[in-house]
Amino acid sequence: QIPNAPLVIEEIEVTPPQKNELRIKVIATGVCHTDLYHLFEGKHKDGFPAVLGHEGAGIVESVGPGVTEFKPGDKVVPLFISQCGECRFCRCPKTNLCERSWSSERYASMSDAESHFTCRGQAILQFMGTSTFSEYTVMNQVAVAKIHEDARLDRVCLLGCGIPTGYGAAINTAQVTPGSVCAVFGLGAVGLAAVMGCKNAGASRIIAVDINEKKFEKAKVFGATEFVNPSAHSKPISQVLHELTNGGVDFSLECVGNVAVMRSALESCVKGWGVSVLVGWTDMEDFSARPIQLISGKTWKGSLFGGYKSKDFVPVLVHDYMSGKIKLDEFVTHSMTLEQVNDAIELMKTGGCIRTVLNISTE
Repeated sequence: QIPNAPLVIEEIEVTPPQKNELRIKVIATGVCHTDLYHLFEGKHKDGFPAVLGHEGAGIVESVGPGVTEFKPGDKVVPLFISQCGECRFCRCPKTNLCERSWSSERYASMSDAESHFTCRGQAILQFMGTSTFSEYTVMNQVAVAKIHEDARLDRVCLLGCGIPTGYGAAINTAQVTPGSVCAVFGLGAVGLAAVMGCKNAGASRIIAVDINEKKFEKAKVFGATEFVNPSAHSKPISQVLHELTNGGVDFSLECVGNVAVMRSALESCVKGWGVSVLVGWTDMEDFSARPIQLISGKTWKGSLFGGYKSKDFVPVLVHDYMSGKIKLDEFVTHSMTLEQVNDAIELMKTGGCIRTVLNISTE
């Protein structure tokens, strides 16, 4: 795939799994905004050609030597954040980063230097270490979660990125408290998952902020209590929220990936104890704010994959879905085939979907 162009479907060669690796038959994958970010915004020259997709679920097809926790037939979710369990980050309870991940050095290109794919003799990169827009992918066992054998793969694929990212940002990173007032900026899948996290954490008011009012009905399903369209106001959104909440919200979550919105989200927080979390992925521009925002007692922090240690918690979230604690079905607005991937990308670009799931293979 080349940047700024429609995806093309090609036959590729996928290597057999080597030591500590498994080859996965991808059954279903979500189309996430981060795929679009790489294609249309990041466009890093070292990040192409690549197979995109990073929000998938599948079945183990074969395993390489040294793989003990997986066997062919297991249902799995490939993970864009590994969890080796041994590095200083994995051993630290404060973070879910891992030194064995592509992201520890290659944020810009968004892939590992090594790949398991070739096309007509040319190496093809694995986007975010996963590449779920492929019928088969090969991953190291430190970056795969084994999940319940009855899990519905065309739903739990969303637990590979968007839903834990938003949900965990509210639960783990912001640590939303019962009775608190929250604002969520951006009502894509990540923002709606953040709304769900605020609700499950017991927030009393959840203000959903988006310029696309068509998303407000959907936000209600996940627990939003109020809605604000910044475009409908002449004054800054932070001022609107201050007036609505007697001085600002307790928690705000930026789920867009836009540095101007990040600043608005911080400025929407109440002084003294307000917490604002950056959730939307971007690495293109600097963000800025006046120092008094933090000196006055606000906290500004970021969240990657909702703070979840990936191998430990994706199986837990699958269980939470199967037991009804978290919603997944409600995020899926469209189902398509791999051949329709460009239609799915167009839908997301125009805000016409929440999540499109591509059915890649049959089980």
